[in-house]
This record gives sequence, structure tokens and C-alpha cells, in this order.
Amino acid sequence: MKCPNCGSRDLGKIGTNQYYCWNCFIELALEDGSLSLSQVEEDGSLTTLDDLFEEGDLKAEANGF
Repeated sequence: MKCPNCGSRDLGKIGTNQYYCWNCFIELALEDGSLSLSQVEEDGSLTTLDDLFEEGDLKAEANGF
């Protein structure tokens, strides 16, 4: 598995179908064969990053999920 944002393989599992990249500090969620990426804010809320990526970049198979 690798992060679609930075390409790092330093991912940790934080929940069912949820992962965290320790390199660029984003949360990844696997939903219906696609990844959803979110930035964790200082207050713990999540801000989506999906609009920054092409649809093909977020396919789970392309990223090893």
C-alpha cells in the first residue's frame, strides 16, 4: 500500500477501512473501491482532499488497497 498523495508506504491502520499516512499526515478511507482522502485539522475535524485528485488516482487497486 502506498499513499496517493506523497507515495509513502508509511501507512498505519486506524480503523476498519481507515488508514493514516505518517509522512504527509492525511487520513485515507476505503469506500466502495475508492479512496477518500482527508486532512486532519488542529481541532480534530477532517477536511476533504478528494477534489485535488483525478478520479483514477483514488482507485483502491491502483494504490495497492
